[in-house]
Amino acid sequence: MSKQTLSFQAEVAQLLHLVTHSLYSNQEIFLRELISNASDACDKLRFEGLNNSALFEDAPNLEVRVSFDKDAKTLTITDNGIGMSQQEAIDHLGTIAKSGTKDFMGKLSGDQKQDAQLIGQFGVGFYSGFIVADKISVESRRAGLQADEGVRWISGGTGDFEVETITRAARGTSIILHLRDDAEEYLNAWKLKQVIAKYSDHISLPILMEKEEWKDGELINPSDENGGRQPGGMVKTGEWETINKASALWTRPKKDITEEQYADFYKTISHDHEAPLTWAHNRVEGNTEYTQLLYIPAKAPFDLWNRDKKAGVKLYVKRVFIMDDAEALMPTYLRFVKGVIDSADLPLNVSRELLQESRDGRSIREGSTKRVLSMLEDLAKHDKHDTTAGADGVTDVVDADDKAKEGKYTAFYAEFGAVLKEGLGEDFGNRERLAKLLRFASTTSDAVTVGFADYKARMKEGQEAIYYITADTLAAAKNSPQLEVFKKKGIEVLLMTDRVDEWALNYLQEFDGTPLQSVAKGAVDLGKLQDEAEKKAAEEAAEAFKPVLAKLKEALKDKAEDVRVTTRLVDSPACLVVQDDGMSTQLARMLKQAGQQAPETKPVLEVNAEHALVKKLDGSVHFHDLAHILFDQALLAEGGLPEDPAAYVKRVNALLA
Repeated sequence: MSKQTLSFQAEVAQLLHLVTHSLYSNQEIFLRELISNASDACDKLRFEGLNNSALFEDAPNLEVRVSFDKDAKTLTITDNGIGMSQQEAIDHLGTIAKSGTKDFMGKLSGDQKQDAQLIGQFGVGFYSGFIVADKISVESRRAGLQADEGVRWISGGTGDFEVETITRAARGTSIILHLRDDAEEYLNAWKLKQVIAKYSDHISLPILMEKEEWKDGELINPSDENGGRQPGGMVKTGEWETINKASALWTRPKKDITEEQYADFYKTISHDHEAPLTWAHNRVEGNTEYTQLLYIPAKAPFDLWNRDKKAGVKLYVKRVFIMDDAEALMPTYLRFVKGVIDSADLPLNVSRELLQESRDGRSIREGSTKRVLSMLEDLAKHDKHDTTAGADGVTDVVDADDKAKEGKYTAFYAEFGAVLKEGLGEDFGNRERLAKLLRFASTTSDAVTVGFADYKARMKEGQEAIYYITADTLAAAKNSPQLEVFKKKGIEVLLMTDRVDEWALNYLQEFDGTPLQSVAKGAVDLGKLQDEAEKKAAEEAAEAFKPVLAKLKEALKDKAEDVRVTTRLVDSPACLVVQDDGMSTQLARMLKQAGQQAPETKPVLEVNAEHALVKKLDGSVHFHDLAHILFDQALLAEGGLPEDPAAYVKRVNALLA
């Protein structure tokens, strides 16, 4: 039998040091992770066995067994699932094949309880065994291999591990934890059953433990019944019993499932330590029959913006596990949704490729998308409730369910709102529903709570467009000179500060029949909101300013596409805008920052003919320098940088001297 000692991958060694020295606050999480891994191993065997029934060998019934030995101080979790070959043991247990490992390390906060919860979330659940053990032995044989091709893996959680070939008759894996002195409470059947009931009751496989019964101690004096006995204790009977419900949670009637059970199931499938924000559990009947249990998390995962990461719900067919991340059943912009879909119609050997092309797969995707949007609409509807009394002095009565939903949509949107906006470009069929779910800050509210419908309800008489501005930050948006005339006239403008806004709004030109208009594109036209006297004064100013405009255009011909007088400015001397069909300067900056090509477009410089600095241009000996300062200041005001900052500083200093 070959035996070799190998070193852990550097990240694993770092992780093990953390686990063995820091994470003691929530010890019992290790049992949840190891049982969950055992269940996954059985699911994988069930899936591979669809095409190769010989893998089941002589044990078709899949199960997980938990046992302990008080004398040896060991706790063993055994499954008869797919098992591991020697190379798989080295690959799976000696390295973390996951790019998120460094992110995991970076997420550690020093808050031990929270850090412990991260273990499973980052796919390193096996190593949580070292929270309670100073040595772990793993004995395994992959289904289909010979009995003498088993493997034993041993590590003390330090820098290396041993691997050797063993003979193992049973397929599957046994994880033997050699418990530390401070973890001896897990050598107790009652404690183990309590933890399993808390975290693993929903697992559809039977979790077995050996039965125990009370046995009185021996007589101190065998010939004297009244002389007293030695202390009694619980004794194992050799018979195994199922200690969990062993039925998939989503297959049970909703009335039989408590909120706590729903939340615990979510924590297990998502490895999230927080309860979900909301969920929906439904059986869908019709041309395609399936059960869906879908959750919306309370917090965004660390890799939410990694669109290449596999995401999606777990897919089962007739309760047989098929795949973990069935992305074909949920659009990318809803990649934060967790849950289970169990289909009665899909073939058991369905693959990712078949799923994408399948009519039933598309039907499930559409139904699941609509269900998630309905959940969000319900949260949005109850997000804030007006508790002020009406004209008759009566205040609406809010029931407990509605009260519990208050503020939840605002919390959801703070975490996932930017991802939801991706749907405008990805899901044409649901674009109107998505538009109603979007929220923004505005010139009347710094809080990101203003929807398009709220905005429309407050539009001024004669207002013909929904006005918005995009910027890198809320402060930049609020203080943009392009808002000055809107503030003066009390016209609300939506402030959009997510990086995705510029892209998403290309797919949304109007809302409920009202066009969306960027205040930074095209000439400002307030239509009926601008009276005739204002229009006439603006035209006269533009006419009188024509000679100066001509000189400005010549001075700035390399920087600006055009220079014109504007009515949008009140306090500022100038601002930059782009033509109606042009790319905004903010989007062009974002593309360049991302290393992508952006078309070279020149902005339009709009000047305020009434401003003292602009009036100073006429006849000034420093006309050329003032013109460039005017342009560069307008660029700075909208978050950009002058092309030649040193030249800008030199010009300003020369004028100040």
